[in-house]
Amino acid sequence: MDRTPTFAGDPEGVLRAVFGYTGFRPLQREVIERVAGGGDAFVLMPTGGGKSLCYQIPALLRAGTAVVVSPLISLMKDQVDALRANGVAAERYDSSLEAGAARRVLARLHAGELDLLYVSPERLMTETFLERLRPLDVALFAIDEAHCVSQWGHDFRPEYVALGRLRPLFPGVPVLALTATADETTRADVRERLGLAGAPLFAAGFDRPNIRYTVVEKSRPAEQLLTFLRSRSGDSGIVYCLTRRRTEEVAARLVAEGIAAAAYHAGLPPERRTEVQDAFLRDELQVVVATVAFGMGIDKPDVRFVVHHDMPKSLEGYYQESGRAGRDGMPAEALLLFGLQDVVMARRLVETGSDREQVRIELHKLGAMVAFAESQGCRRRALLGYFGEALERDCGNCDVCLEPPERYDGTEDAQKLLSCVYRVGQRFGARHVADVLRGADVARIRELGHDRLSTYGIGKDRSADGWMAIARQLVHLGFLRQDIANYSVLELAPAAWEVLRGERRVELAVWRPRRRADGGKRPRLTADGRAVDEALFGQLRALRKRLADEQGVPAYVVFSDATLAAMAALRPQTREELRRVSGVGDTKLVRYGEAFLAVLVRA
Repeated sequence: MDRTPTFAGDPEGVLRAVFGYTGFRPLQREVIERVAGGGDAFVLMPTGGGKSLCYQIPALLRAGTAVVVSPLISLMKDQVDALRANGVAAERYDSSLEAGAARRVLARLHAGELDLLYVSPERLMTETFLERLRPLDVALFAIDEAHCVSQWGHDFRPEYVALGRLRPLFPGVPVLALTATADETTRADVRERLGLAGAPLFAAGFDRPNIRYTVVEKSRPAEQLLTFLRSRSGDSGIVYCLTRRRTEEVAARLVAEGIAAAAYHAGLPPERRTEVQDAFLRDELQVVVATVAFGMGIDKPDVRFVVHHDMPKSLEGYYQESGRAGRDGMPAEALLLFGLQDVVMARRLVETGSDREQVRIELHKLGAMVAFAESQGCRRRALLGYFGEALERDCGNCDVCLEPPERYDGTEDAQKLLSCVYRVGQRFGARHVADVLRGADVARIRELGHDRLSTYGIGKDRSADGWMAIARQLVHLGFLRQDIANYSVLELAPAAWEVLRGERRVELAVWRPRRRADGGKRPRLTADGRAVDEALFGQLRALRKRLADEQGVPAYVVFSDATLAAMAALRPQTREELRRVSGVGDTKLVRYGEAFLAVLVRA
């Protein structure tokens, strides 16, 4: 028996009744209509931008069962719990299920009772499972974390490559690939490997304006971290470290200081990792100190901060990890402690790889990460620029914007560097360009004839590091492009010609030492900027925790922090008023409405 759609042709009805939202985020409607109509799509949306709804709503609009490819069991479990809380028929089929539970899931699948089925790529692409799907009515295939398909992605997984067979095996079923982290090289590779070259790209942009990005000089990091955490008591957060040993050392120090923290890394027994993750989701741990093994499987929307105790190895990794803060749209913080020793450690980790080409790729990505950390311009512009997205003006919500460096008219310096990039044929990286500008007497420059260029030696008044810093600013400002797929060579962007012709002035930052960590905490606001009654918010969180514990689910499955904050700001007094709060759908209103109204009416 095939499952018939519950809300045929009514995406707004699904959004409101099932998920409790009153409006779509950018591009969600376009993607939903495309996929619900049977078309393929490639979706690029920031973490917290609403990717899940892009396949969950079409799953409810189309006949049959949607098959969702997800990389981690923990992530599948969280998504299924959240969908069930909203009244959606969802299951997961993975290796953690006991035999009886696995048989029940398959029975529901064959009976046409499921809206969505979550599976791993390894399980989906077995011949046995593919044969099981062939006679069934598959509504769509959604490939989450699609950057794992590409060797250029920061988290390449060989098992994802086999997913390219889905398009020819199920020619009439729409395929939807989704990711939050993919530069232009990765996007092209993913689309080719998945057979989606002809599918439209829906790129909602990478900007997460609710996250404040801060980079500080690492100096006595244990004390810096404690200062930061002590002013954020009660808020959930993640601290990322590069090594397993470091996670355990940092976690032990935090516990000794009275902070509810635990380490998480791939070397721990599976049962311990599950225990830590579940405690974090249930708000029994304030902080998880983790390697990158902890992250992709975390679907917790109320993480208020992410601290990188050590610098990550790529901007893709940094973007995705920092993006786990503030997925509910409320203000959040991303703090990076940066020291030159981190660069050495990260480089050593990269160079241990056996695949020379992969090592080359990762070293170029590491260089881009260092450039971001050392940037003297708007952090958000630098981060978005790496992904090919230009920001028209400085963001006003990063450490550089909030405490701007001294600036100067850098037009002449920019012209010198851009001209040199052009004269060396746009075929070399920043270090070579800096050496030419400084008139370096090295064999390679002489062999290439670059000592005879008009730009040779015109920048002797500045150090190589100084010219490298200017090159990074010009990349961030959109005057240069850096092709990481081609040894990070510098190329002129169209806007560069306006500078070279003297038609455009360029303002650059004067180099300065990086800031120290700051322990200040911002007042809690709703996603739309309303002040939140902290006492009432605390009462609502306590009620949510009790209800979640009774049901054995993470607290956010009941309601997100964003929904509780809206309740604490708006103070609804009736079921009708509560129904209008974002995140309160029909099923949750019935399940939890009376309990939350009792607290709100008494407040």
